Order: sequence, then structure tokens, then C-alpha cells
Amino acid sequence: MAKKRNNRQDAIREIVRDKDIRTQRMLVDELREYGFECTQATVSRDIADMGLRKLPEGIYVLAEDLHLQRMVSELVVGVQRSDNLVIVKAQPGTASGIAAAIDGAEMPDVLGSLAGNDTILVIASTAEDGERFEGMISKLRSVRK
Repeated sequence: MAKKRNNRQDAIREIVRDKDIRTQRMLVDELREYGFECTQATVSRDIADMGLRKLPEGIYVLAEDLHLQRMVSELVVGVQRSDNLVIVKAQPGTASGIAAAIDGAEMPDVLGSLAGNDTILVIASTAEDGERFEGMISKLRSVRK
């Protein structure tokens, strides 16, 4: 049972990072597409276990991404991608803190990051992973406090 729960929670992590999930029902429907048949009560327990939070805009976010979301929404000024390489432009002097938050989020698609003064180079595993990371950063940028 624990193995299935862990697999489901891994799927939830991926879904929440890739999509704007606003309700438990939406999450149940997305999990169904991943091959998990579960009830809303099960998803509710997973949300509590994982410490998912809702942003003021009503979108679920992972607890470990909340710090990253705050930094990105306040400090990132742009994001560009070339294949598996993503450049994140930030306010002067803030790149190392943002890179630390990216590393702290422990995203499976990200191999690592390098930071200068106002630029972070994020290296993703594949071009698809780079595209997914770019999309996530763009989504977090659009969320304002």
C-alpha cells in the first residue's frame, strides 16, 4: 500500500508542477489519466500528507516550491530556453539565492544550476525537461502576491 501511495504522490508532484490544479476533483481526474483510480478523500489525505498549499490565485503548489514561487514572482525578470539549457534572468545580486531555491526544490528534471550576479543557468536532463522547467518558472513568475 505504501508503495502505491508513494507512486501516487510522485504523480501528484508532477501534475501540480505541470498544470494549474485548482480543486481536488481536478487532481482526481488528472490522476486517473496517470492510471490511478482514487477517491477525492484519498487525494485530500495526500494533499495533507504532502503539505500542498493553495496560492491566493487558487492554484495548488508543493510546499517545497513555495519558497521558489515567492522568489521567482518577486525577483525573476525573464526566462529563456535552448534545448535542455534554461537561462533565468533576475534582479541584480539575487541569482545565487534563486539558484539555491531551485536546487532546494529537488526537481527530478533538473541536473543542477550555476548562478552569477543576475543570471542562472539551469541544466535540465532533456530538452523536454527544459521546456517543462521553463513553463514552471513562467507559471510561478505570473503569480504575484
